[in-house]
Amino acid sequence: MVTQTETKTTTKKATASEVVDVTVHPLVLLSAADHYHRVARGTRKRAVGVLLGTVSGGRVDALNSFALPFEEDTKNPAVFYLDHNFLENMLAMFRKVNAKERVVGFYSTGPQIRPNDLRIHALLKRFVPPGVSTPPLFVIIDVRPDRQSIPTTAYRVVEEVDAADASAEVRKSFAHVPSLIGAMEAEEVGVEHLLRDINDPTVSTVTNLIKAKLAGLDTLTDKLVEMKGYLESCADPNRTKPVNQEIIANMQTILNLLPNLNVDETVRSMLIKTNDMHMVIYLSSLIRSVIALHDLVSNKVKYHLDDEDEPTKDDEKDSPKEVESATEEEKKEDKS
Repeated sequence: MVTQTETKTTTKKATASEVVDVTVHPLVLLSAADHYHRVARGTRKRAVGVLLGTVSGGRVDALNSFALPFEEDTKNPAVFYLDHNFLENMLAMFRKVNAKERVVGFYSTGPQIRPNDLRIHALLKRFVPPGVSTPPLFVIIDVRPDRQSIPTTAYRVVEEVDAADASAEVRKSFAHVPSLIGAMEAEEVGVEHLLRDINDPTVSTVTNLIKAKLAGLDTLTDKLVEMKGYLESCADPNRTKPVNQEIIANMQTILNLLPNLNVDETVRSMLIKTNDMHMVIYLSSLIRSVIALHDLVSNKVKYHLDDEDEPTKDDEKDSPKEVESATEEEKKEDKS
């Protein structure tokens, strides 16, 4: 027997080609962070821009971006301003530089979805080249420094209709799309040089390793808590959403990849490997500190000896009184 609540399900209309995933490149992240710090830092505003890139086999690559003049009323979400002329002029200039890159979506510093995002998406669809089946995507780039996971979250627009009522109005909503952080070889070299320039020399390598491990453990904890909440919601008999078997299968795969800690040999091997790795890190830091101290002492000894060997300016130049006394003694000797 089918209950009344089950008949009020919604079906998604496949109006465009499916998007497999979205790869955001480093230049987009740097541009979005710079845009936010220029126009919205320290305020409740957000920065909005256009994503440019390519699409191949349902995989979207966001290679470049540019900022848009954007304002919205915080009291009335339906009121916002976006400069169409600026958008058209920038697209025309980018086509002259690289004709392969086209509009693949837009970004926002969010950090959450706003009511105007669907209207911005509808506006941006006009600038998609004709004959392209992949609609624009929406990517939230979280520029907050305390975020531990990937700073990008991608969405696509889906149309939903009520299966029970054929004459119902079509509703649009955002559906999640997997997002990745990727880079080409030239971009990887540029990022390495950038990280080398902003590297803090006062922070040791061991400190960076510990911070990275803590950040990884915090992210793992958040994901496990999220998985636990989803499984509890699936086990709830009063749940409103059906169980997604694909998510359950992914969780099972993750659990199968975990090592069996009930085997003594596996535990002993992991402990030995961890201890060896930590011993190498400790010895490397100790040797580096000793070498740095030795170089410091050698420099001090070297420059101290050089200062003693070089005569000072006071020794080279005699005082005027000593010069006068010397001339008077010479005169007396000449008279005698």
